[in-house]
Amino acid sequence: MLRRRLIAIAFATLCAGPALAAEEKAAPKDVGQYVDLSPVALPIVVDGKLINYVFVSVRVVLTTSANTAKLREREPYFRDALVRAGHRTPFTSPKDYMSVDAARLQATMMREAVAIAGPKDIKAITITSQAPKRRIAPPKAAGPRGAAEIRP
Repeated sequence: MLRRRLIAIAFATLCAGPALAAEEKAAPKDVGQYVDLSPVALPIVVDGKLINYVFVSVRVVLTTSANTAKLREREPYFRDALVRAGHRTPFTSPKDYMSVDAARLQATMMREAVAIAGPKDIKAITITSQAPKRRIAPPKAAGPRGAAEIRP
């Protein structure tokens, strides 16, 4: 009888170890006050022509009083607002065709995030990464017209 109890206890101990380890691994470790958006492809348009895409990752930084779990569930809404704004008026940088105009993107996304979450929950918008689809030479500077271009 004692032998059966010892075998049952040993079996229970062996089974409980992996179960406890699985519970510890499943615990979420996100403690930051932010919402990371999945990367979004934003168009780079020059003179009405699509010339490139830039894949942008954006972080919506939340205030300390914001309900992080609730706002992380709204990540698709934040991402949709970014895609719509980027296609409505592309964030094309005047200096570079391989990155977006960060200041315009942040200002636009701040307005959109406040509309989605409320003004007391949004602290800032940061761009965590930008990756162009293609490498493109920067725009040429517009110089003075030469005499050969002037025609009577």
